[in-house]
Amino acid sequence: MRVRAGAYVTAMSSLPALETLLNGYGRVLLGYSGGVDSALLAVVGRRRLGPERFLAVIGTSASYPAVQYHAARALATQFEIPVRELETLELIDPAYRANTPDRCYFCKQELWSRLGALARTEGFDTVIDGTNADDLGDHRPGHRAGQEHRIRSPLAELGWTKAMVREMAATLGLPVSDQPAAPCLASRIRYGIEVTPARLAQVEAAEAALRALGVRGDLRVRHRGDHATVEVTPAMFELVRQHWATVETRLLALGFDRVVLEPEGYRRGALLHDLAVTRA
Repeated sequence: MRVRAGAYVTAMSSLPALETLLNGYGRVLLGYSGGVDSALLAVVGRRRLGPERFLAVIGTSASYPAVQYHAARALATQFEIPVRELETLELIDPAYRANTPDRCYFCKQELWSRLGALARTEGFDTVIDGTNADDLGDHRPGHRAGQEHRIRSPLAELGWTKAMVREMAATLGLPVSDQPAAPCLASRIRYGIEVTPARLAQVEAAEAALRALGVRGDLRVRHRGDHATVEVTPAMFELVRQHWATVETRLLALGFDRVVLEPEGYRRGALLHDLAVTRA
């Protein structure tokens, strides 16, 4: 991974500030997904606070990708991070299932309610998440839920960008330092289409099939009701085209009526963009 040398210096010089901030939180409970942001906090938090003052909590549900769960558990084992699993029940909430553009708000309300209750029961002073400074400019209704539950975001508070997070993660030897972003599976389902366990399973199996063919980097299989669109980086176009017959066969077997390779490739927030175009 190539990052500007300045970013490396900034990240290294900011690490003591991050450790100091975490130390000032008292006993800390982290909402831990296993992505690079929460993974960095898990490693630094465990190292600075110790197992008596730090706990990483994984919220498990059908919307949480199994591959990310296994990566999160493996990293926790490698770095001796204390971990707890807590089932979240966002899928029984009609507001979440309705899949409006504010869907993440209802998901995070469920997560932070449960983690907040755990923190109060077990004497943790502060609940934190992995929001970084770059995230603050994105469409993130879940951040509003975090503010309502007084969740602290140490990376954002200190101005850590994604590049800084990745560079520090690489420096500390985290295997997820260059891992693509992996939001919840519900983010692949077109707004307005109900989020169900069956649709989440379709998306997860479809992306697993493409990974099995060798697709690397950013990948999204968007669930658009009757059909699926496949988004990959330009570097993966040729590989996907070579195996397109296999891709179609496997995704049609999952219940999609047709499969389309998105000519523009991977687009962050593609479904939100499509919604804006539809409303225009």
